[in-house]
Amino acid sequence: MFTTLVNDWDGFSALLKINRRTDYAVRVILALAKRPQGTRLATQEIQKEMLVPRAFLQRIIADLSKTDLIQTFSGPNGGLQLTHPIDSISLRDVYEAIEGPLMISDCLQGPGQCPLDSGCPVRPRWSRLQATIMEELGNITLEQLAQEANQPK
Repeated sequence: MFTTLVNDWDGFSALLKINRRTDYAVRVILALAKRPQGTRLATQEIQKEMLVPRAFLQRIIADLSKTDLIQTFSGPNGGLQLTHPIDSISLRDVYEAIEGPLMISDCLQGPGQCPLDSGCPVRPRWSRLQATIMEELGNITLEQLAQEANQPK
């Protein structure tokens, strides 16, 4: 369904684009997800393996830690560790940790946000598209991504 919606609308890529910080956050989480549960990785190791620029890494770590997706440990045996099993973390969780709730149009924020409000023919379509995107992001777990990443190429 998502692919059909997107393919039917050529302007979609201009509407929604995952920002660079979110892409890097997915990489950070994926580096952890590819290891056995409970593994700690040094930030330098993640940075090198996943090609995450240092300028982004500290802020991403802070955001992921604040939303309880990762735990940070300092000291010689420090690093990052996932706080939940990888089958319970979705791409939606990572997206929202970095960007907050997805809102593809201001008119979906609630009543009174759109001057046309309930009479708008576009609002239900924005709502359907947003719901589809959120469902798709929620259905993709880190477990799935880690399995794909660990498969021989």
